[in-house]
Amino acid sequence: MQRVRMHAALAGVMLAAALLGTRVQADLSAAVKADLATSKYVYIATTRKDGSFGKPAEIWFLYHNGAVYVASPPTAWRVRRIKAGRAQAKIAVGKPDGPSFMATGALVNEPDVYPTLFDTYAKKYPEGWPKFEEKFRSGLKDGSRVLIKFTPKDS
Repeated sequence: MQRVRMHAALAGVMLAAALLGTRVQADLSAAVKADLATSKYVYIATTRKDGSFGKPAEIWFLYHNGAVYVASPPTAWRVRRIKAGRAQAKIAVGKPDGPSFMATGALVNEPDVYPTLFDTYAKKYPEGWPKFEEKFRSGLKDGSRVLIKFTPKDS
């Protein structure tokens, strides 16, 4: 009897751990989705060692399949913090104090997203894309840029 209770308790603990470890994607409001569809920039603040957020960085982005994608050099603070296990970020849309949401960043290898990223950047940033296109294309191939996927989450 005691053994059965122990197994039941262990199963309960394992289930709780599995549920807590699962990240739930937040459903963004219609207004924030509309802003992501029309805004030129997002402002990403990532988590410092002390738990505070760094200064928001203005960055080119792709909003695709419910996530915000950015391509950055591996030396960027947002990349270094994700690698250090501090993946939480605050993303403001359109301006540093614009509508915002919490997200979890992850370095991803999703080459199928590259054509959409490149097409979006060419249309959204026509003044800068010709200058930076090769850096993005070759960088994502040779590792001098990495793709980050920020998935909205419940705060």
